[in-house]
This record gives sequence, structure tokens and C-alpha cells, in this order.
Amino acid sequence: MDQEERLLHASSFGSAAVEYAEHRPDYARAAVRWALEPAPGPRVLDLGAGTGKLTATLLAPGARVIAVEPDPAMLAELRRSLPAVRALRGSAEAIPLPDASVDAVLAGNAMHWFDMTVAGPEIARVLAPSGILAGLWNVMDDRAEWVAGLARVSGSAAVGPRDTPTGWRAETADAHLPGNGAAALFGSPEQAEFPHGQRRTADSLVATLATRAGVLVMPEHEREATLDRIRAFLANRPETARGEFTLPMLTGVLRVRRL
Repeated sequence: MDQEERLLHASSFGSAAVEYAEHRPDYARAAVRWALEPAPGPRVLDLGAGTGKLTATLLAPGARVIAVEPDPAMLAELRRSLPAVRALRGSAEAIPLPDASVDAVLAGNAMHWFDMTVAGPEIARVLAPSGILAGLWNVMDDRAEWVAGLARVSGSAAVGPRDTPTGWRAETADAHLPGNGAAALFGSPEQAEFPHGQRRTADSLVATLATRAGVLVMPEHEREATLDRIRAFLANRPETARGEFTLPMLTGVLRVRRL
């Protein structure tokens, strides 16, 4: 994905902010605990916070959370749902916080949109010494045969390379590194996966996939054809054809320490 296409995809979510908030899953709490375990203190920045899916999960471990989000529609939804959280407009490339003001920076399904050539120094700037940067991604567990079939039917726009475990590990292993070959600002990466799941119906799973960036930027006729294909698949699978089911997932975490 080139820079122009990456920016198009990254800016697509505001048009579906309410749907994103309703249908996107939260994050496995064990994954959040593991991400924060080595942090030197409780001050946490949720960067690229979207509508607050990760922000809400961060509140449970008692972290002191600040949220930063560039899209005004997503930020408005976050402020509506989590009015007690300090939520600021900003981006990974221009973080509106002082130097060394947080102990951990977490990004939920957002780190792959960051321009790490610019964002890496900004994240390192706001982190305290030995602070933690962690990206979290919810992926579909395609060890379940029907989930693997759904991924094939959906196409890469709806279920992309970061959306299943094997692809996630490969795609995110160097997500903390600058793209210009500059010296790394963070130490060796650690990756871990934690069981997760989301209660869905066929209709709500289609609605979830409709909030993926690749689907949001499709021409309307192509988007409808893709979603119709997914609906037909789910209607013909015994696991998903009748009522509620649990979509098997993992929350994957990439964790690095500021040098």
C-alpha cells in the first residue's frame, strides 16, 4: 500500500464512526495487562483511539488514560461514550502532550496507519525513560474452519493480511521501525496472542466487516457485492446461520521498550 492509499484508508473511518463504535470488538483484558506489565508507571496514552474501544478496556486495570484521535467524528463518539476521559485531537505524527508525560503508548488496530518515520520520534518524545509502546490488533482465529472459509469468501479488503494470526505476526513484527532506515528508537519486539471472542449474529458480523477500511473505500456497487457474498456464506454455514454465535478471535500484541 503506497502512502496515498494508506492515508485514504486511514481517514475512512469517520464516515462510519457510530457503526464502528457499535460493531467493533473490544480487546482481551489479558492482552492489555501483558502490554502494560513492564510500563514504569500508570500514565497511558491511547494513540489513534478511534471511538474508545481500547480506551474503555484500559480503564479497567486502573491506568490513568489520555486518548488522542485525529478524526473529529471518531473523537466525538469517544467523548460521548467516555465523558470522563481526557480526549484530545491529535495524531501519532503530532501528539499534543509534553515530553516524557506518559509511561506507555498503546494503539488499538491503529499502529499500522502511523508513519513511523515521523511518529516514532514523537512517541519516543512523550514516553518516559524505559516507557512502553504496544500495538494491539484483534484478529479472526482462522484455525476454525468456517472462519478460514469466511476469510476466503470475504476477500482481502474485508479480511486482510493483518486480520488472521499468521499474517498478523508477519505484518506487524517491524511495525515499530521507521520506514527510512533511521536508527531504531525502541528495543527488540515481543509478540503475544491472547484468546478473545465476540458475540455476533450473521447480520452484525456483516456490519462489523462493513467497517473495515478496505470495504469503506470501495465503490458502492463493489461494496454491496462483497457484503452480499459474505451474507450468503454465513447463511449457509451451520455455525452462523441461526441466531447468535461467538466469532473466535485473538488479540495480538506487539510490545517494545523505549531505548
